[in-house]
Amino acid sequence: MRSNKSSLIGAIAITALASILTGAAITQAQRTAAPGYTEPLDIGPLKEISALYRKLIEAENRHDLADVRTMVWDSPSTLFVAKTATAAEGNWAGFWGTDVVMHHFAELYAAGSFRIDPDYDKERVIGLTPDVAVTYVPAKITVAYAGQTPVPKPFLMILNWIRTPKGWRMATDIALPIPPVPHL
Repeated sequence: MRSNKSSLIGAIAITALASILTGAAITQAQRTAAPGYTEPLDIGPLKEISALYRKLIEAENRHDLADVRTMVWDSPSTLFVAKTATAAEGNWAGFWGTDVVMHHFAELYAAGSFRIDPDYDKERVIGLTPDVAVTYVPAKITVAYAGQTPVPKPFLMILNWIRTPKGWRMATDIALPIPPVPHL
């Protein structure tokens, strides 16, 4: 069981790193785009997703599950990567499916202090296809869940968005903790 959880965490970390690197590669490609290159999304959808991300964070900071739910993709493939309640559960894990993701959000909010403070000046929204985009934002997250001391800690938030018939929805939310700088 632990091997499967370790494999899952490893796969999630690789996916997150790939998302970051893909974003960096796309950003570089935008600066030095080959003749004939066309961005998959124009500025309108990118601004819409940026506004939706802010709305999502505001709803999360209010602990408003009903509002958060309206912005989450209704799919068994919805993914939220976060801390588990106990180390026996793997410490960090992927929570799959809309209902499971919403249940984990409810547990986070019920634990007490929970707040996300994104560095919006460093936010990047990048279109991957006409129907998929990524938001990358450094953030400070304060959370009391699972016995944590509720002090702001640095994370990289990586969210994948999918265009649905009802509009853009968050499909994946990966909050990568940034380890402290080692003291040499």
